[in-house]
Amino acid sequence: MGILKMEGVSKSFDGNQVLKNVDFFVETGEIHALLGENGAGKSTLLNILAGVLQPDAGSITFAGKSYHNPSIKQMERAGLAFVHQELNVVNDLSVAENIFFNRELTYPLGLLRKKEMLQLTGELFATLGVEMDPAQKVAELKTSQKQLLEICRALHTDAKLMILDEPTTALGNDEVEHLFSILRKLKADGKSFIFVSHKMPEVFQLADRYTVLRNGEKISTGRVADATPLTITTDMVGEKYAAKDVYLPRVFGEPVLELEGFSGQGFRDVNLIIRKGEVVALTGLAGSGASELMQTMFGALPSSGGSIRVSGEEVRGGIGKFMRRQVGMLPTNRKENSVIPDQSVLENEYLAEHNLSKAKLFINRGWETNRYQALKELLGIKAQNPGDAVTSLSGGNQQKVFFARWLNTDVDILLLDNPTQGVDVGAKEEIYGLILALAGQGKTIIINTLEIPEIKKVSDRCVVLYAGDVVAAFDHDDINERDVMLYSTNAVNAEKGK
Repeated sequence: MGILKMEGVSKSFDGNQVLKNVDFFVETGEIHALLGENGAGKSTLLNILAGVLQPDAGSITFAGKSYHNPSIKQMERAGLAFVHQELNVVNDLSVAENIFFNRELTYPLGLLRKKEMLQLTGELFATLGVEMDPAQKVAELKTSQKQLLEICRALHTDAKLMILDEPTTALGNDEVEHLFSILRKLKADGKSFIFVSHKMPEVFQLADRYTVLRNGEKISTGRVADATPLTITTDMVGEKYAAKDVYLPRVFGEPVLELEGFSGQGFRDVNLIIRKGEVVALTGLAGSGASELMQTMFGALPSSGGSIRVSGEEVRGGIGKFMRRQVGMLPTNRKENSVIPDQSVLENEYLAEHNLSKAKLFINRGWETNRYQALKELLGIKAQNPGDAVTSLSGGNQQKVFFARWLNTDVDILLLDNPTQGVDVGAKEEIYGLILALAGQGKTIIINTLEIPEIKKVSDRCVVLYAGDVVAAFDHDDINERDVMLYSTNAVNAEKGK
């Protein structure tokens, strides 16, 4: 029996048709993967379902009832919950207050029943096996905890159908497994899910059926068990997809980044020498210290011991010191740490350069626009106008704008923390090519990622961390999923009885 039936759904914006007669069905008690590149029409289809947008044509039947141009409130009351990719928590409120946001429990005079909300939040977490303090301020949570909080808030509404848009982007492997176990339990209880992800292993691990959109049209649908990652990916991107390794060996220059006994929050005693033009991948499960190491290499977190030298000169201090030594960083969470949503594409691109040249009295907009056009061509940024809002771009194009942000400062060393999270397969391939092209120009690039196929595509070396220690390093030809995971999970020492 179907929980959702969308038939013949079409939608145009300013004469541009973004959905063309799309049919989409979800069964009761299933996890249905909705797949496609950014711009394929997924978000438009889901926003129509959620009542955010009105369709030009088509019909929606949800939980046995037909809807014509439904509102957000109508769909929420009917039992639909939407967990967006971008975090929508309120940092100044507690965890429990976020769970009950817009559905607060109150006394007759309007005062909050805080103790009851804390208790019920604790009971919800206990049921789901989530370890989080209901009284804690959300601002104090890690990004992965905020992501899990969003999902718990949606689960608390007792929705019949939940849309999960890239729910694992900020989660480590153990947190992903925990989330998947929760979803399987809820599926067994009759809940249904629409699962949006660009990670093929997750789709094949979790989903029952799939639907692929491309250029606003439904390309394929079926049981995940009857498909392969290659067939689905080919449906998503057509002939653009290249399954081959894009890695190109190169000759490296002199050492430009040297860590000696380097220690900080979540990691200790790291010794590492990285050469000009080299691409080095850091990897490890959540809590390994890899992300914290990268943030400390940029001055975003303080070091507690050892030294870091850039081009032979020791650097101490915050972000400004590293920026002046031509080090740049793309942080892991675009929304919280990169995007300035109220500013244009051009203004976002020039943020770092303006910081370095803040002694100048005036901004030369003509010079900036010319420079933007050159970087737009170089990086293949798909933006109509430099004055457009940066939030109008897809995730992949936003990432390219942030690459441009640092290239505009003539950066020599780029630190990329999960640079392809939340971007589609085609955009990933473009970013891989960009990384290797920059390395070929002599840029030194350090990547933190959990995706081992990604590591194999672009890196010259892979450095594995476990519980704050560097436990292994592999040259490109020796990188393989089995060995990297053995060290990432400490299975090597577990076998030895340690």
